[in-house]
Order: sequence, then C-alpha cells, then structure tokens
Amino acid sequence: MQVSVEAGEGLERKLTVQVPAETVELEVNNRLNSLKNTVRVDGFRPGKVPLKVIKQKYSGTILQEVAGELMQRTFREAITQENLNPAGDPRIEAKDLLLGQVMEYTATFEVYPEVALASVADLSIEKLDASVEDSDVDNMIDVLRKQKMDWSEVGRAAADGDRISIDFIGSIDGEKFDGGSANDMPMVLGGGQMIPGFEEKLTGLKASEETTFKVPFPDDYAAKELAGKEAEFAVTVKKVEEPKLPEIDEEFAKAFGVESGDAGQLKTEIKANMERELAKRLSSSLKGKVMDALVSANPVDVPSAVVNQEAATLQKQTEAQAPGRDLPVDLFMVDAKRRVQLGMLLAEVAKISAIKIDADMIKSRIEDMAKDYDDPDEFVSYYMGNQELLGGVQTLVMEDMVVDWLVEQATITSKSSSFDEVMNPEGK
Repeated sequence: MQVSVEAGEGLERKLTVQVPAETVELEVNNRLNSLKNTVRVDGFRPGKVPLKVIKQKYSGTILQEVAGELMQRTFREAITQENLNPAGDPRIEAKDLLLGQVMEYTATFEVYPEVALASVADLSIEKLDASVEDSDVDNMIDVLRKQKMDWSEVGRAAADGDRISIDFIGSIDGEKFDGGSANDMPMVLGGGQMIPGFEEKLTGLKASEETTFKVPFPDDYAAKELAGKEAEFAVTVKKVEEPKLPEIDEEFAKAFGVESGDAGQLKTEIKANMERELAKRLSSSLKGKVMDALVSANPVDVPSAVVNQEAATLQKQTEAQAPGRDLPVDLFMVDAKRRVQLGMLLAEVAKISAIKIDADMIKSRIEDMAKDYDDPDEFVSYYMGNQELLGGVQTLVMEDMVVDWLVEQATITSKSSSFDEVMNPEGK
C-alpha cells in the first residue's frame, strides 16, 4: 500500500492511497472461492459450480464489496501510518476499479491540530471574593415581605409606591384611539407601567379627583400609528392604596416553609440558601474567567466540520426548548467555535495534569445537584440510570477539576465584592 499526504488550506488534508492489484485480486478470489459451496446456479449441482462460472456471474458485485471494505480498512491503516487525527468524516473519491488494476482513492478531511499550551503559570485571573452579610439577609427578607404585600386604602394624596385605580380616556387631536381608555385600572406609581410622564401627572391626587394632561408617545413606541404623537388623557382617580408589608412573625415564617413558625429559623435558612447560591455564582464566575484566560492565551485553529456539528447541536437544543422557533444555524457558530476550542484545550490540560475522575466523584456531584429538588433520591436514581446524563455530569466534573488545577497553577488576584454585585452583576 502506497500512501501520500497533501496539506490543503488550514487543517485540510488530502490522503491518496494505492492498494496493489494483487491485494485486491487475492481478496476477490478468496471471496469467490468461499461462494463455491453455497452458490446455486442452474445446471450445476450445489458445490459443483466451476470457479470460472462463479467469476463471470459474481465478480463485479464481489469486486465492489471488496473495494468498499478495503477502503475502510486501508484508510484506518493510512491515517495511523501518517499519524493523522481526522475531524469529521472524510470525503472519498475513488477511481474506477477493474480487476487486475491498482485500486486508488483519495480521502479529503480536516485534522485536529496539535495543541501546545502556553505556560499555565502566566495566566492572570481575577477572582471575586464575597460573603453573605446580615444586611443582605435583611434585604432578602424585605423582598420576601414584598411578595406577601397587601394594600390598604387611604384618604391621602397618592405618592410613589402607592397603588391607584383610575378611569381614563385618551385622545389624539380630539379623536379617541384604540387602547387609549380603561376603567378601574390599577397601577403602582413609579412602576413604569404607562408611557413616560403619565404616572408623574397623577402623583399628589386623591380619590375622586380628576385631571387632564398631555404627554407624548415615545418615538420608538410599539404601535407605530401612535409613536411620537402627543395624546391628551382625561383621568379620574377612583382609589388610592398604600403598601402594607407583613410582620416577620409565625405566620410569615410558615408561609415560607418553616413549619415551626420560628422567625429566627427562617432567617437561618434564608442565609444558608443565599450562601449556597453565592458559592455557586462565585464558582461559575471563576470558571468563566479561567476559560476566557485559557482561550485568550492559546489561540488555536479548529476544524470547521466539528464546529458545524456543534452549531447544529446547539441549534437543536435551543429549538427543543422553544418549540416553533426556526433559528438559523449561523446564529450558533460563534458559541460553537468557542466550545470546540475549549474542549480541545481542556482535554490537553487534563492530559498534562494527569487528572482522573471516578464513579464516586460523579455520584457526589449528582447528589449535590439533587439538593435543589423536592425528591433528591428520585433525582439521583434518575441520573444514575441514564448514561447520556451521566456523560454530561462526567464532563462537568472533569471541567471543574481542570479549572481547580489551573487556578492552583495560575496567578490569581482577589477582588472584594458584595453579595448583590455578584448575584446581579448588571444591576438587574
């Protein structure tokens, strides 16, 4: 077997393989001889069909079968011989084959590149440090109180944060417009429910008071026929209510799952949950920064075939989560390329660091994931019995171990932060 390799653009390789005619003929003759005892031909007894007749009848079909099998086998031998690591399926082009002639074909494919990691010690990563303070817990309790908030009618003038009920009629150039009128509509002043300027005109009014004012619709308003136009609204305030937050008492504690009604226990559980969520977010933040640093320090070309396959996978996953959406695969190419790059780099880090994972590590990770579910035991059983899900968890465990190893080797600087800054990095 003769093999030659040509380098194409980027990671493309063109492999030319020539298989000697004698090898092809030997394979064909062996296959034909094996038919002597089983083939049936009219005019001959079973097992007595002359080889010449068998060749005439079956040599064409047998030659094609042998050619296909030889291509598969010799391709594997050739890439091993040339130390090539194909990415994706090869594109095979074969010359017409006649018995007694050399079999020749070309296989065009991309290869995975050699990955030579930059010095891990040169990676510079900023790590966020934060803790859950008592003030953070108090803020969270305030959020929970607002979830249980009630409203109490008052006779005073309305202020920001109050809920009012109004009747209103809107018009443009004296003509009413669709959606511009309502009766007994509730709104919280300052909540931004209406167009800019509307709610401000109602601050300071009491129940039964009326007002008329003009405000413009924003230029980018969704209803194009109203965008940029000035509207006049006649408004009657029907009711003014102020928020009434519940006391932090036994009833409040029970409402959030503390059967004993102990408000102190509620606070303890809230803090524990916040600490768990903060730890996850800090870990996720550090992992993201490690990945960013790794990709930035190790620019590596990636096979387009693998990127295309990954993009198609992301497309299917996204469409499965949002049935009815038809998203173009190009939308996922950037993320797909990064995922492929990271996969190659993380695999190289795992190799040089000799990281190994075992079944206990995987099960421990699943048990940790199960803490967020009502029936942890059922969650663990489901995951442990599903090979596809187990494979996903194995990947996560490996990634986390690689990240931990990189953090140990890299240059880490710490940045103090608050619970709110970590959990709401964009102030959302």
